[in-house]
Amino acid sequence: MQQEETIVLFPSAGIGHVVSMVELAKLLQTHNYSITILLTTGFLDHPSIQTYIHRISTSHPSISFHRLPHIDPTTTPTTVSFITKGFNFNKRNAPNVATTLTQISKSTTIKAFIIDLFCTTAMEPASSLGIPVYYFFTSGAAVLALYSYFPKLHEETNVSFKDMVGVELHVPGNAPLKAVNMPEPILEREDPAYWDMLEFCTHLPEARGIIVNSFAELEPVAVKAVADGACFPNPEHAPTVYHIGPLIAEPQQSDAATDSKQCLSWLDEQPSRSVVYLCFGSRGSFSVSQLREIANGLEKSGHRFLWVVKRPTQDEGTKQIHDVTAGEFDLSSVLPSGFIERTKDRGLVVRSWAPQVEVLSRDSVGAFVSHCGWNSVLEGVVAGVPMIAWPLYAEQHVNRHVMVGEMKVAVAVEQREKDGFVSGEEVEKRVRELMESKEVRETSFKLKQLALAAVEESGSSTKALANLVETWTGIGI
Repeated sequence: MQQEETIVLFPSAGIGHVVSMVELAKLLQTHNYSITILLTTGFLDHPSIQTYIHRISTSHPSISFHRLPHIDPTTTPTTVSFITKGFNFNKRNAPNVATTLTQISKSTTIKAFIIDLFCTTAMEPASSLGIPVYYFFTSGAAVLALYSYFPKLHEETNVSFKDMVGVELHVPGNAPLKAVNMPEPILEREDPAYWDMLEFCTHLPEARGIIVNSFAELEPVAVKAVADGACFPNPEHAPTVYHIGPLIAEPQQSDAATDSKQCLSWLDEQPSRSVVYLCFGSRGSFSVSQLREIANGLEKSGHRFLWVVKRPTQDEGTKQIHDVTAGEFDLSSVLPSGFIERTKDRGLVVRSWAPQVEVLSRDSVGAFVSHCGWNSVLEGVVAGVPMIAWPLYAEQHVNRHVMVGEMKVAVAVEQREKDGFVSGEEVEKRVRELMESKEVRETSFKLKQLALAAVEESGSSTKALANLVETWTGIGI
């Protein structure tokens, strides 16, 4: 009797990674595979994850979740960075992954094991069991090109990128990138996360394939560089890359359901293409002084706005918060005195969260001020909304170059070199520029059509997915 065939997916800890993998799982199940998603326990756990997986299990019976045994992350030295703690946690889960894969393969044929980049240490135990390993890369092709090329950049220098002021790096498939704008984990050689990322990126060519949440028409320069193998150490042994996006997460449930309805109702009352929507992802945040500059710029711009404000950071240099659930805060205390009252006829400020996919789909939204996180970029593209690019951390500076230079769906804010600060005058200037730009609006609309076409029956992403699934035919362990 033939065994059932399954695909096993392994995301990093945290709701964002889990949601991305679930979206991939939903796509794969349309090809009649059952899916098992391995979930870590002990780091970045949150009740929302449990609620979410219950909802997915109920609505998609062919997707099941398997909890790995609890691991205590506090045994990691407290002196290391947050990112290093996460990497260490993933590494310590490798034995649990090996045990679980062995168990699953006793009753089921595992056709593929799909991991994210930060779970690279799970590659070896899977390969030793004869299971084909694939990466699911949730950023775009330009970032994949950069990470694939990173081992070569590492060999060419012996100082930290953060100290290479004034130096531009030239990476296949990418616009020139300031060394100081490299993604965080690889900015500082003294941080153990740097060496972890070097190890992860060195293993990229060893995968059977790399699945990317992008589509061929979105960033053709990077897609070609990756396909040609130009960014891999040995172009002849470059892995096959499958661009299967755009994958957009389904609207998330939130405790702030009442606030969600309020902001959507407010948007429905505004004129077409009149509102500037500002949101900086689930973790992007600012100091109080930066928040006040944004407020001043919005007020002087004269345009309508919907602004999601997160709890402020404690210092100017920090652009993100790791604990997104921590503490309420008083909006009026972090914004200029009287700002909310003065702008109440044309602006709405909401605290912490808004239903972004629904917001961007509203006819009244004419611009999106974004931190350039890849999910947000794709959501803006699919909605056909022009963007103002304001990168904060991670690989967002790379994405900004693609959005402004290649996609031409965004204008970029000028940021102060030393700390990324943006003046109120600059906010006002860019809001006015984008809201008045017919050219960027038309380009955004065209790219939206290409995004929709990519996932149609004869689209490039649909074909790429079919090619991927075809490679699993006949594979067994």
